[in-house]
Amino acid sequence: MSDLPFTLDQLRILKAIAAEGSFKRAADSLYVSQPAVSLQVQNLERQLDVPLFDRGGRRAQLTEAGHLLLSYGDRILSLCQETCRAIEDLQNLQGGTLIIGASQTTGTYLLPRMIGLFRQKYADVAVQLHVHSTRRTAWSVANGQVDLAIIGGELPPELQDSLERVPYAEDELALIMPMYHPLASQAVIQREDLYKLHFIALDSQSTIRKVIDQVLTRCGIETRRLKIEMELNSIEAIKTAVQSGLGVAFVSNSAIEKELQMGVLHRAKIDSVVVNRTLSVIFNPNRYRSKAAAAFTAEILPQFTNLPLNFKPIGAEKSGADKNGAKPTAPPPEPLNLSP
Repeated sequence: MSDLPFTLDQLRILKAIAAEGSFKRAADSLYVSQPAVSLQVQNLERQLDVPLFDRGGRRAQLTEAGHLLLSYGDRILSLCQETCRAIEDLQNLQGGTLIIGASQTTGTYLLPRMIGLFRQKYADVAVQLHVHSTRRTAWSVANGQVDLAIIGGELPPELQDSLERVPYAEDELALIMPMYHPLASQAVIQREDLYKLHFIALDSQSTIRKVIDQVLTRCGIETRRLKIEMELNSIEAIKTAVQSGLGVAFVSNSAIEKELQMGVLHRAKIDSVVVNRTLSVIFNPNRYRSKAAAAFTAEILPQFTNLPLNFKPIGAEKSGADKNGAKPTAPPPEPLNLSP
């Protein structure tokens, strides 16, 4: 180790400067002084004999060599964290950390229940939940920053061959409207009725919005004719807007369980149209899978699913499975029930 031209602390400092954009903010985030950060960077540049930052501008900009070192440094630090967690596993779930990722809806409405059950059984394991977009979550799993994740969208194309993906549950996206809406009194509404409604939706680039449009299109509904009156960036904001009478919306069943029980929202059924999306669990098969992650997979996930789960052992071949590692299942499942 003494022959290496850098230390782990120097890699942490480099990563902090790149993330914060300045030496001062990086020092603050690391709880050290700015002169200490500057000295470490100077020592690192002298040991490597290359400049790592372009100091001409107001923001600390990495040079080409700086970007290269940061890329490898991220992987080195990630492996160090993975090593520490593997050693913690020797305590047999009497400690350690479980890091779970999720896209927005699953992270807000589904994962807290799962984590609650897990903590009841393994109170000494610290659990972190990282909620981000499907793309960012997938990259966190690929980079080893997250043990496993539940997502509702497609994997980035560049990660489809490197991550193990297992279909986890079918989640229905329900059409909700105010209780006093004229169509709320009807047991079933017709497809043509959709063109008369005023919709509140997530941004057109969101994963759920794309799934809804794809399913409606397959059901013969012209999504271009739907009147999108408002776009909001959160499910909670959409539910509040619907309750206030501003329009109707498609949201996950998992997000409206409380409102349906309280009788403040109406879930409408559409004749011959069911909008479902498939939730999936993703892993990095080339990363160490902790005992905590294995326990969560084996003991908690099955309580919240409506699909048979086919998790392969680490390193197993994908024979008899599709390229995402999931074996085909027979009849279509029932919609997801979040109550274990």
